[in-house]
Amino acid sequence: MKINPTRMQSVQSPIIPVVGELIHQNPGTISLGQGVVSYNPPPQSFAKITEFLANSDNHKYKAVEGIAPLQDAIAAKLKADNGIEINSKNCIVVTAGSNMGFTNAILAITSAGDEVIIQSPYYFNHEMAIVMANCRPVIVATDENYQLNLDEIKKAITDKTRAIVTISPNNPTGVVYTQEALREVNELCRQHNIYHISDEAYEYFTYNGVEHCSPAAFPNSSDRTISLFTLSKAYGFASWRIGYMVIPEHLLVSVRKIQDTILICPPVISQYVALGALQVGREYCDNYVRAIASVRQLVLDELNTIQNLCTISPAAGAFYFFLKVNTQLDTMELVEQLIREYKVAVLPGTTFGMDNGCYLRVAYAALEPETASAGIGRLVKGLKTILSR
Repeated sequence: MKINPTRMQSVQSPIIPVVGELIHQNPGTISLGQGVVSYNPPPQSFAKITEFLANSDNHKYKAVEGIAPLQDAIAAKLKADNGIEINSKNCIVVTAGSNMGFTNAILAITSAGDEVIIQSPYYFNHEMAIVMANCRPVIVATDENYQLNLDEIKKAITDKTRAIVTISPNNPTGVVYTQEALREVNELCRQHNIYHISDEAYEYFTYNGVEHCSPAAFPNSSDRTISLFTLSKAYGFASWRIGYMVIPEHLLVSVRKIQDTILICPPVISQYVALGALQVGREYCDNYVRAIASVRQLVLDELNTIQNLCTISPAAGAFYFFLKVNTQLDTMELVEQLIREYKVAVLPGTTFGMDNGCYLRVAYAALEPETASAGIGRLVKGLKTILSR
């Protein structure tokens, strides 16, 4: 049977399963690839499962935008941690992770052929979602330190632009954008009547006194700012699939249509556990972030021994380092050699849109200090050996 081309043929394949299969084929490989943390959700949050089970009505569909107690807990968290007030101009929609929130946003604000500005290197699932929506990702390169290039963003805006996307703290680079830069993006969106989509999945992961800034906290920004959050990272909640978005009130009807079609409602048992996690609060996450900061320093110290082989840009957030490797080798070929010969896995920069040169994303939050030390040691040894051939 002849298969006719579909929109999905222009969408890149996710890299995580590809690297995962290579890891599976090479037992003993330490993964510095996937962006997850090593710890579990707060034990207290699981007490909410008993509460969920006590009400048989919880096995039925619930509100498209999330159960009321979780909505209230999120609103309190947003006010305390982000400076975002929920009022008549904005609202919360609970989602099955922030990737779903991003897809909801793109579908709600675009038509086929519209443009969305993303920063390079980009988060691959964002680029994929834009292409799936039959829109065009307009890729703007960041500067030499992976900070926002505001002049280039301005030049990229056309009459087809519907949004500018920022991720801070950033995946894959680990940089944290300044409040001034995010404010200027927000102002550009006001001037051009477009949206600022702010992905804040790594909001709690900042180091060396650097602070995270939420653009939706800026005065008079509610009508053009879409903020995306998740419990996946900070609360060790990846498989429970709970995130949330803060959107302008005028987008709620559209987002409800999208979410009702794709999901109906976020998994209710997961919403109960998420409620328990938020009631435990940020202190639970901060204790682990301090431990991750120690692993981060260990990794950075080791990487600094090979500054002659690669460029290690400043990264004060998330749990990634993004390396530019001084080699003519194909990036995926290098990744495969590192897995097969040195039993260490990283992600290729090509999946983040970096095709001109060899780039690697190194993730370090999923590992205990001893394993992280062994993994980064293997990476450094492998790069030294492979690049000297």
